[in-house]
Amino acid sequence: MKRTRSDIVFDTLNTLFMLLLLVIMIYPLYFVLIASFSDPHAVARGEVKFFFSGFTFESYQFVFETESIWRGYFNSIVYTALGTLLNLALTLPVAYGLSKKALPGRSALSWFFLFTMYFSGGMIPTYLLVRDLGLINKPVTIIVLGGIAVYNMIVTRVFFQSSIPEELYEAARIDGASDFRQFFVIALPLSAPIIAVIALYYGVGRWNDYYTALIYVTDYKLHPLQMVLREILLSSQMALSTLTDPTFRIVDEEYKAFLIRRAYIAEAMKYSLIIVASLPLLIAYPFVQKYFVKGALIGSLKG
Repeated sequence: MKRTRSDIVFDTLNTLFMLLLLVIMIYPLYFVLIASFSDPHAVARGEVKFFFSGFTFESYQFVFETESIWRGYFNSIVYTALGTLLNLALTLPVAYGLSKKALPGRSALSWFFLFTMYFSGGMIPTYLLVRDLGLINKPVTIIVLGGIAVYNMIVTRVFFQSSIPEELYEAARIDGASDFRQFFVIALPLSAPIIAVIALYYGVGRWNDYYTALIYVTDYKLHPLQMVLREILLSSQMALSTLTDPTFRIVDEEYKAFLIRRAYIAEAMKYSLIIVASLPLLIAYPFVQKYFVKGALIGSLKG
């Protein structure tokens, strides 16, 4: 089939638009990378735009020397791993149960879960409840809160309904398999794609969560990595604004220059911290990419 001039124009404009969209999406990631290896003063002055400026590992050196970052890293790994396991342990059975049309009260239960997507008790009642349960300033609080996301449960339920033939369950019931055995022997082994998708959703949410720790945890030793990053950014911004204030006076100019240098490094550390904080997810994604694409398509398009 011969291509017309309008087809060529359309393809050209479409290609240019997609390339522009690609640049818009990639440039922020590229900027974070080059800024993390550039001189802190150049980063603070806005001189880093497309290329490195004064290539240095100084900001990474301070990241690796900061004890609170490693403690937050360890806390985040524990919270993410245990929290994601709890999420899966709650989401999969609920989704499996609601996928059964013969479940008594199935419609009422579905509306009950759906209601919580749009309405909640609010921050203050939730805080009072957590306080009365004795969960303030406890690591288990970060793990337990947010145990199930209704949207993820709905996607998983659709997968169970549309991707696993009912005939398999009927054959298992004829052979005497209970509902629990059907879930563990049939449903779970055939649900690897959606489990990978939901685990990735939950894992990313847990890893990036700082709000729960901000509200319910005051002990800095229990803070996840995101809270540590937030504290470093806030302290660096306050220190830099104070040290560069003309009214601020330090007799020893050399010491003042040293403090300003440290403040600039702390300002540049946010880019290296982004790289360091993103590494676990970047490493984990290739291992679940195959299941992620398949599960996302099945769970969202079918049913």
